[in-house]
Amino acid sequence: MAEQGFKPETYEARRVTVLGSTGSVGCNTVSMLERDIDRYEIEALTARANVRLLAEQARRLRPKIAVVSDVSRYQDLKLELAGSGVEVAAGIEALVEAASLPTDWVMAAIVGTAGLAPTLAAIQHGGIVALANKECLVSAGGLFTKEVKKHGTDLLPVDSEHNGIFQVFDFEHPEEVEKIFLTASGGPFRSMSRQQMRDVTPEQAVMHPNWDMGRKISIDSATMMNKGLEIIEAFHLFPIKKEQIEIVVHPQSVVHSLVSYCDGSVLAQLGIPDMRMPIAFALAWPNRFSVPVMRLDIAKIGKLTFEPPSESLFPALRLAREVLIEGGAAPAVMNAANEVAVEGFLERRIGFLDIVEIVERTLNKIQIRKADTIEEISEVDKLARKFSKALVLD
Repeated sequence: MAEQGFKPETYEARRVTVLGSTGSVGCNTVSMLERDIDRYEIEALTARANVRLLAEQARRLRPKIAVVSDVSRYQDLKLELAGSGVEVAAGIEALVEAASLPTDWVMAAIVGTAGLAPTLAAIQHGGIVALANKECLVSAGGLFTKEVKKHGTDLLPVDSEHNGIFQVFDFEHPEEVEKIFLTASGGPFRSMSRQQMRDVTPEQAVMHPNWDMGRKISIDSATMMNKGLEIIEAFHLFPIKKEQIEIVVHPQSVVHSLVSYCDGSVLAQLGIPDMRMPIAFALAWPNRFSVPVMRLDIAKIGKLTFEPPSESLFPALRLAREVLIEGGAAPAVMNAANEVAVEGFLERRIGFLDIVEIVERTLNKIQIRKADTIEEISEVDKLARKFSKALVLD
């Protein structure tokens, strides 16, 4: 998907926008930009509601505009950036307008379906879009891949697993690929029984053993819904068939992906678990630059282990494969229901095991076959949220 389009001879003087700059991926992206800020012209920084951090970033990076999507925080942001020379705006329309600014490189790191419209706007302006939002390809994969091809956009995956596959996948000869393997840490509960999982608390679920991630993504890792979402995402990112995607549990999170070829060769991408590496890869692509992260010492690690995932313990994997086969609106339903259920769990309204159960019940209830436009996807999203929220509150 990224073999055509914008190919800069160097990564210097790139015009850059960061959508979702105050989240985990966004903050890491800002840190990469700050290492050599003279190489970049920052067009826009955006956030949902974290005005204080957004303002701090804006004062340091000097973007042309800073946008907060929560309109109630507009005056706060305006006050924070008074006299800075940075333009201030608020609301969803302003967010989409910021994403539409002419740029060379956009980080799409807005979590959830809130990232759909602005990421689509960025894609429609071509250039490079570094994608850290799973929901774009999960809920609207067909639409997004169509727009990527139409506008000659280079879509670079930032998720460590997909980024790893991107680095070792032979796009010129995809027919020679037999399978791709997405690795999973297994989360914090892979050694528990289903009975033990019933008593899991939000505090336990957000404690990922290897990665420092946001609360929602950490819960998805604990249920392994994140791997289910990544299966769907991988199908849209790479020229492969649905049955060519596998999940393998790798607790050390050192091997991020593997690609097996028809001659029996298996190519893997390895590195310590640090999101700065895939972010830097996307920011420098098609080149590379030095990143101040700990280097992998394989001899010191000593042992890397792998095991198949248990779909009886983690039924989200089964659900995701069924949804991928069904297609249509099913992925959007699954994603919306999961977001609602995760929020319900974090608010202690439901138990840990109820998350995937609510997703499955919502999928069984809402069976819309068509979702080809952003408007249709939004309607499906609203219906799924309404039904799943009723289940959470029941």
